[in-house]
Amino acid sequence: MTTFCAIDFGTSNSAVALPTADGLRLAPVEGAHVTLPTAVFFNVDEHTREYGRAALDAYIDGFDGRLMRSMKSILGSPLAETTTDLGDGSAIRYTDVITIFLEHLKRSAEHFAGAPIARAVLGRPVFFVDDDPRADQLAQHQLEAAARAVGFSEIQFQYEPIAAAFDYESRLTEEGLVLVADIGGGTSDFSLVRVGPQRMQRLERKDDVLAHHGVHVAGTDFDRRVELATVLRELGYQSLDPQGREVPNRVYFDLATWHLINTVYPPKRVAELRLMRHLYRDARHHERLMRVVEERLGHALAARAEEAKIGVSAGGETLIDLERVEDDLRLAFDEAQLVDAGHDEMRRIVQAARDTVQTAGVAARDVSAIYFTGGSTGLVFLTRALADAFPDARPVFGDRLASVATGLGIHAQRLFG
Repeated sequence: MTTFCAIDFGTSNSAVALPTADGLRLAPVEGAHVTLPTAVFFNVDEHTREYGRAALDAYIDGFDGRLMRSMKSILGSPLAETTTDLGDGSAIRYTDVITIFLEHLKRSAEHFAGAPIARAVLGRPVFFVDDDPRADQLAQHQLEAAARAVGFSEIQFQYEPIAAAFDYESRLTEEGLVLVADIGGGTSDFSLVRVGPQRMQRLERKDDVLAHHGVHVAGTDFDRRVELATVLRELGYQSLDPQGREVPNRVYFDLATWHLINTVYPPKRVAELRLMRHLYRDARHHERLMRVVEERLGHALAARAEEAKIGVSAGGETLIDLERVEDDLRLAFDEAQLVDAGHDEMRRIVQAARDTVQTAGVAARDVSAIYFTGGSTGLVFLTRALADAFPDARPVFGDRLASVATGLGIHAQRLFG
């Protein structure tokens, strides 16, 4: 009987690992899928909740309701304990949305295991919140409270990049010094870890972790930059008013941030935006903006930006389809534009990797491998920049969406097995 599991609650995608008679397995969490997008859709029309791909599909299909994504990114922030409107006059706390999503993961794992599960290892980023230890601790407390609310009585946490190191280590035949680069949707985390077949037998690995560091910059930040650089320019972002000044930009930053998109839809905000018509030299910009706000297309536009990023992540070009905003409106987009849009984010991520190794007092040439995991390691220009920063290290790519969950499962087996 399985009594424990490991949960990778990610900003963009989530997964659950648990032991079975055949070894460690990832539980199906959406049909046959063993990973699912971290998304919940509160369907007002049908009075249901959808999760993962089904949540995104229901939103795209035009059902009325509230789509929630990237919930992890609000942990530790003042927003976490506030409420959000679900579209039917009711409201829910953001932390309760996280609880609902964890409940879905737990239910899926228990269905696969055929037994109740009371103990869990949860992954956490190196920093939920940058440069604020109190907020960072609050974020872990909020996540733990959500896990207890769904029925987990014993909870342990492990840093996500260290979990990825455990996954990498399970395939090694010799010892080495690995820099784990876990670049997901919300954070880029790094750990420098001594690994090897003999070390993996130890339960206590504190001495093998030489340093860990992270920044709250990752996939959703690249999405935001892409949307601002392309889609939102067609709605007037950085356009000039008749006096040559930039039009107010707050609405554009809100539209480019998943958990703030819904704040542009209340009637008072919409009325304020209508009154801004005189600020736009090009009337089309304001017309497009109002269509997006009035028809609640914000999440759809954010999804288009994410799709464009993914479409050119390994090179090439794509088209961003904005037909829902205006007939025949399409934008060409290529990798060069992605690199230009995300240059500052890339620089911060690479510097965080260098800082990790420097904090450990280790020379870059002594790093034997870089282990890439997390959804955003699909961005070739980013992994190339990280590899160039450590030219003597062998680049190794794990399962982008499952390495952390697998490593957390390995850790859970050592703790509870």
